[in-house]
Amino acid sequence: MVHTLTGVVGTDRGPMSRGRPSADVASVRVTAKRLVAEDVLTLELASPSGLRLRDWAPGAHVDLVLPNGMTRQYSLCGDRWDPFTYRVGVLREANGRGGSAFVHDELRVGDMVGVGGPRNNFALVPSEQYLFVAGGIGITPLLPMVRQADVLGADWRLLYGGRRRASMAFLDELAADGDRVQVVPQDECGLLDLRRFLGAPRPGVKIYSCGPAPLLAAMEAACAGWPAHALRTERFVSEETAAPVRRAPFGVELATTGATVTVPPEKTVLEAVGEVGVEVLSSCRQGICGTCETGVLSGEPDHRDSLLDDHERQAGDCMFICVSRARSDRLVLDL
Repeated sequence: MVHTLTGVVGTDRGPMSRGRPSADVASVRVTAKRLVAEDVLTLELASPSGLRLRDWAPGAHVDLVLPNGMTRQYSLCGDRWDPFTYRVGVLREANGRGGSAFVHDELRVGDMVGVGGPRNNFALVPSEQYLFVAGGIGITPLLPMVRQADVLGADWRLLYGGRRRASMAFLDELAADGDRVQVVPQDECGLLDLRRFLGAPRPGVKIYSCGPAPLLAAMEAACAGWPAHALRTERFVSEETAAPVRRAPFGVELATTGATVTVPPEKTVLEAVGEVGVEVLSSCRQGICGTCETGVLSGEPDHRDSLLDDHERQAGDCMFICVSRARSDRLVLDL
């Protein structure tokens, strides 16, 4: 099975979200801002009072609530054992919606931002051997993974591709890993040779890949003969979904108050509950970041996200209310 997660690695292509931050959001200060490659910078974030930040594990991301009201997701790519500092990498997106441009051009050291999470839909599972494949800014969630593999004493290799060497971030940090890391700038070496890097299908290997859609499509093709669950991917954009199961309105009961909201076909559950004053932190509005995950206490969701696997969909105990709807006439949500 391929696990997919989308839009949280430092790109800016999803619709922006505005609104009052929820209780899940902590205020942090930008303590460092560094350019680490062409159009890629890192931010370091810390509590203004010097307190510990929330723990996280490799593959985790945070929601960054910017001073201009936009919310964006970025993978944590620093030292997971440093309890006082988060680091994220941000790619300037020429065709983005303004979040990355704000970070690059206007956000300053000393500014306060909100941080929601961390959340992890791309967790590193135990294995004796790992193969990592990164494309461009997709290197960010994989950096903590290779360090964790070192701690665990696991064998690992990384294939890292980009348009050109100057646009590839963190090469200096990876240089110490020697021939475990294969750097492939496209203008020098052409496209990644995935089948050569992966080798023959075999058990006991976990493969993690993050990058643009063409890379991940090629990864899925290259791993078609591998054991089930060997490949896990993180995407920049959502996968296409079929039409909703039902087009008629449905009711949503809010368990905390007992109030019922009608959700018409032209509105999302997120929009409908927001109109009655229920604030749910959200960002991507595409079912790709996991920010708006909400518990389902009763009813059958129509899952339309790119996050849950088949087992989680069948459980029906949560949904992402920015995109998912209802199969049943009524849902009771833990709101």
